[in-house]
Amino acid sequence: MQIPSTVWRTRWHTPLAASAALAAALAACARPSVLERVGTEPDLRVGLAVGVSTVRIGGEGALVAIREGSAQFRLPAGVESRLAPEGRGVRVLDGPGAGQYEALAFVGLESGRFVLVDGKPYRGIVEVAAGAGGLVVVNQLPLEAYVAGVVNAEMGRRAPEEQPAVEAQALVSRTYALANRGKFASGGFDVRASVADQVYGGVGAETAEGRAAVRATAGQVITYRGQLITTFFHSTCGGVTADVTDAFYSARPVPYLRHVSDRRPSGGAYCDRSPRFRWSVEWDGTLLLDILRRTVPATLGVEAEQVDEVRDVRVRRVGPSGRVAEIRVDVGRGEIPVFGPDVRAVFETSDGRVLGSTAFLFEAERRDGVVRRLVAHGTGWGHGVGLCQWGAVGRARAGQDAATIVTTYFPGTTIVRLY
Repeated sequence: MQIPSTVWRTRWHTPLAASAALAAALAACARPSVLERVGTEPDLRVGLAVGVSTVRIGGEGALVAIREGSAQFRLPAGVESRLAPEGRGVRVLDGPGAGQYEALAFVGLESGRFVLVDGKPYRGIVEVAAGAGGLVVVNQLPLEAYVAGVVNAEMGRRAPEEQPAVEAQALVSRTYALANRGKFASGGFDVRASVADQVYGGVGAETAEGRAAVRATAGQVITYRGQLITTFFHSTCGGVTADVTDAFYSARPVPYLRHVSDRRPSGGAYCDRSPRFRWSVEWDGTLLLDILRRTVPATLGVEAEQVDEVRDVRVRRVGPSGRVAEIRVDVGRGEIPVFGPDVRAVFETSDGRVLGSTAFLFEAERRDGVVRRLVAHGTGWGHGVGLCQWGAVGRARAGQDAATIVTTYFPGTTIVRLY
């Protein structure tokens, strides 16, 4: 039978009724996204999984699998099918509809019942096709539904008095999504559901406060001189955000991505409630040498043999925001410069994580001409550019609304409604 074309735009029938991605975002800094006013809410195509070997599809209610508008088979509520790539198509390995198909789209037939992908519920339509050496699983849904699946996945649950911070995240996330529509067009989707773009958790990540924040800001985006801005956000700035050029090699100066003070008029920082406002990392001499022998070649392209010993580590230059802009590592064969965007990766922690931020001071203990102990005393968490999430929380608690929060962290910008 033929499926009416209207089923392809499944509406959001609910009370509401952070690589390649980085390179694309930095490229957008150089060429602002065109701002197009639209009369209706657009859809977004989210890459849930790319290049996977299998996926399980089911439904909270009955589903229909369709191809080019024609029904292929039905899945009763609670029944799953496993799909795998086969040639240039998709094979349903078991359950109703077992067989090979060019591609499939799964649509829920019952209002308020969602498509399940590996057990997780998603609104809208879920499409499965071959690609990227495996399967590509795409969730097509209205933009506002996508934003509701992002805000608390990125911000966590927030108290009622912190609601303006959630609204600020909704504005940032919606702007990001619209500015990046078509970014992965060759792969069949717009954005990924991971930190490569924004963390999107589907229905399971939604909260009442998140949906309220999306309602309060519906259709609104952040602009600069009539263009959608390139949005960045991070956990904790530590008292001042960073210039985009401090954090990323590929970026050029952008007026609204410059450092901004996060200090309260009464003293302290708005983000000082963050559990990562202050931190420290310690390396003994042996651990430091082992880490640098691994990270310096991987990050800087310097041969590991050059890191024969660590005689000294010192901060040579800091940027306008006070973050480390250049470090010099003295080794037996000379000096190795490490510039700001590489610092976090080069000075890896003992458990393999990047350094929390580049806002820190070094304390080095040297004995017999080599470093025996190195401690980094730091503040803030993340690259430091754009919206400080914990700062937004502190500003909300101080009585600032979402518009004030957003335009503070992105100076010179304006919030407009597109639909």
